[in-house]
Amino acid sequence: MFQTILIDKAEILKHYKTIAVTTHKGIQGHALLIGGSYGKIGAVCLSSKAALKTGCGLVTAFVPRCGYEILQIAIPEVMVLTDKKKKCISNINFDFKPNAIGIGPGIGLEQQTQKAVCEFIRNNRIPLVIDADALNILSQNKSEWGHLQSKTILTPHPKELERLIGNWQSEDEKFEKTISFSKQYNVIVVMKGAPTHIVDGTTIYKNTTGNPALATAGSGDVLTGIITSLLAQSYKPIDAAKIGVYLHGLTADIAIPQTGIQSFIASDIIAYLGNAYLSLK
Repeated sequence: MFQTILIDKAEILKHYKTIAVTTHKGIQGHALLIGGSYGKIGAVCLSSKAALKTGCGLVTAFVPRCGYEILQIAIPEVMVLTDKKKKCISNINFDFKPNAIGIGPGIGLEQQTQKAVCEFIRNNRIPLVIDADALNILSQNKSEWGHLQSKTILTPHPKELERLIGNWQSEDEKFEKTISFSKQYNVIVVMKGAPTHIVDGTTIYKNTTGNPALATAGSGDVLTGIITSLLAQSYKPIDAAKIGVYLHGLTADIAIPQTGIQSFIASDIIAYLGNAYLSLK
């Protein structure tokens, strides 16, 4: 196996930044979450709320028109922009400059969505997290890989990773292929799993938090919101990824004495983020 650096409390505290007493929402970062489609608006709700709960000053969600009322009612703290299409995203267009963007949760694979995502990737110059169907769109459009901004963060689960790098016969081969992919395109790959690993070129980080409670619908959407929020708060991409997966896993470690493993859901990750932060002090 490859030599790895453990993501534990000591590693996190090297990079964790406390909040200045004089801060205000305008300098705490503005995150944009792009995603959602008919029947999958909940994914963006989870990502957006997680971004807020991770400390971002401002959060905007970009969703199809069918998601407007859902977002406004479910999370009143989040601002909402909508696509011209009702049921899917067809043209990613916004009139402000966010500090970081997360794209993919619930976005779907409609042809017009795929075209919009590819066009967005070609033109984007803002720190970016790519997840879920945005990853699957990327895997189907390999000509776009060269347009990825340096240190873009990809957050695939095992099947999404396989679509990006091809299948593997052993753990060693999986890491070799992921390292090669990371080096070739200068991206950070968060290999979601038990445990989660982060690959940044030839450097591999292994997370030490988390348990089977995280194997639940929406868990990855929450992670996207957490990492995007940290990016928007001016953390370096690799530090945003490390702190993000650590806090994400830590919420489940803290919660299960109260919730149990079976009854822990993605919303509980968000609910326990405050406890996870407090444990760093």
